Amino acid sequence: MKNVFIAVVLMVSLATFAQDRKMHREEFTAEQKAELQVKKMTLELDLNDKQQKDMKKLLTEQNKKRDEARAKHKEMKESGKKPTNDELFAMKSKMLDEKIAFKSEMKKILSEKQMEKWEELKEDRLEQMQERKQARYHKNH
Repeated sequence: MKNVFIAVVLMVSLATFAQDRKMHREEFTAEQKAELQVKKMTLELDLNDKQQKDMKKLLTEQNKKRDEARAKHKEMKESGKKPTNDELFAMKSKMLDEKIAFKSEMKKILSEKQMEKWEELKEDRLEQMQERKQARYHKNH
């Protein structure tokens, strides 16, 4: 009986911790997220002061756009409205245009060597995300 009680307490505390952690992640403003991203990039790519300033501005804009898109998506999902094929096409096209513009701005800020390293790091992160996604899928199925 004592072991069951301990197990229940552990499960509840883990669930609470997981929810807390998720909520804190979403509380950061676009500016705060950008500041953390710039600090991480400074460590990874050895950014100078001007690059840090330019990156913070670019990332803040990107984070604001992403937050707006998430809010819009959440609103659509909650209302039960599904976008038409034309709306989906327009959203995906806009997203790709924004990615192209972002990459173009990154090329203006970073040196060629830093850009290469950033691309490598981006690929590594993408692979890690895909591995975690596969692991979760296999765990649930």
